[in-house]
Amino acid sequence: MSRFVDRVTIHIAAGDGGNGCASVHREKFKPLGGPDGGNGGRGGDVRLVVDSGVHTLLDFHHRPHASASNGKPGKGGHRNGAIGEDLILPVPDGTVVLTEDGEVLADLIGPGTTFVAAEAGRGGLGNAALASKARKAPGFALLGEPGEQLDLVLELKSVADAGLLGFPSAGKSSLISVVSAAKPKIADYPFTTLAPNLGVVTAGETVFTLADVPGLIPGASEGRGLGLDFLRHIERCAVLVHVVDCATMEPGRDPLSDVDALESELARYTPALQGEHGDLADRPRLVVLNKIDVPEARELADLIRPDLEARGLRVFEVSTASHEGLRELTFALAEEVERYRASLPEPEPARVVVRPHAIGDSGFTIETDPEDDAAFVVRGEKPERWVRQTQFDNDEAVGFLADRLAKLGVEEALGRAGAEPGSQVTIGSVTFDWEPSTPAGVAAMLSGRGTDNRLDSTDRVGASERKAAKKARRSHLDEEGGYIGDAGAEEDA
Repeated sequence: MSRFVDRVTIHIAAGDGGNGCASVHREKFKPLGGPDGGNGGRGGDVRLVVDSGVHTLLDFHHRPHASASNGKPGKGGHRNGAIGEDLILPVPDGTVVLTEDGEVLADLIGPGTTFVAAEAGRGGLGNAALASKARKAPGFALLGEPGEQLDLVLELKSVADAGLLGFPSAGKSSLISVVSAAKPKIADYPFTTLAPNLGVVTAGETVFTLADVPGLIPGASEGRGLGLDFLRHIERCAVLVHVVDCATMEPGRDPLSDVDALESELARYTPALQGEHGDLADRPRLVVLNKIDVPEARELADLIRPDLEARGLRVFEVSTASHEGLRELTFALAEEVERYRASLPEPEPARVVVRPHAIGDSGFTIETDPEDDAAFVVRGEKPERWVRQTQFDNDEAVGFLADRLAKLGVEEALGRAGAEPGSQVTIGSVTFDWEPSTPAGVAAMLSGRGTDNRLDSTDRVGASERKAAKKARRSHLDEEGGYIGDAGAEEDA
């Protein structure tokens, strides 16, 4: 048995970027081949795309976890890693994307509308792309960035031109079944309709959609019954239709009190997209006095019609059994829909939106740690991304990070902010003791591959001393006359 689901929480993860490759070209008779490590591939995005063939969020209810593929790492020989495939998640027309806190991120209307829900991580650069005059053969590469991971709430709000309001068993499903080709479930017990039904209605040259959604009861705006499930699906409607059961035998109810109860709930309900769609209380209204094929119902309709018209409401007496009054109703609905469509602004042509950075924007900020006045936090897209890409077990990679931060102006800014040698500085998820480095690029020219003289300099020896130590190791014999291999060859490579 199929189920209708119109609100789900999904957990999505974009693909991670592949790591760059640190490789040196090696070929017989071609010494000093140079770096040839390729770049890592970008991961795949997670995209939500409106699909006209999807009408519910049921698939996400059963499979709430989704992740795109990762990018592949780079390889030697200038071979870049493959790019991860994007994950396309089809959603129904009218899906709203929200954060868990209720912030609206996107309102997806119209087939083909696409929203990048989670952005993929970038691939790391290989050492071939990092080569420069200062580093002719880098002994490191950049790591790929992790893809974005987050939880999102998807809400489905029916895209209909007109919405039917009414108490349970007021005859909404019967009405939509006779004015359109929709075939909703119809029965004589409350809450027969548990899921919205959409029907396409043609009145003259106007074609519009009509929504029949679950019945409304007092307290619906506070979540009673199926209230919020109902109200969510009429937020986009251009015109609202009160369907009143004039043949009800339920004590304490009459058409006027039914209309008053529904209007009270509409006035209390504030849609999440209020700024765009406006209050429900401001939408045009029509009142349908239903079931006039019953003699007592016709008498009651004739009695209360003047009171409703005195409120400024257009009133129609109809019977879904005999089809009386349906033609007048559909043409009145078409008139209201056309008036609404004419009030909409002309669609703007597609354009590229450019948001340049303000002049003097350094791309980062420095804040004092609220728990420690002597600690500093560096925030900014570039420095945080560079930290994520750094392989911290490689001294040359750490030195390269220090050079990049120095060129960006982070070290000068830390000094102006009051940082002193030994102060704790946090960038992204990494906290370190700050030590002002030498000018960018200078120390790198004096270091071997994978090393940096600015790091742990007391544990390192000069070039001439290393050569002497290397020569001594090669000529050394153990007590049994066996040759001791070159322990420093790998370090010099």
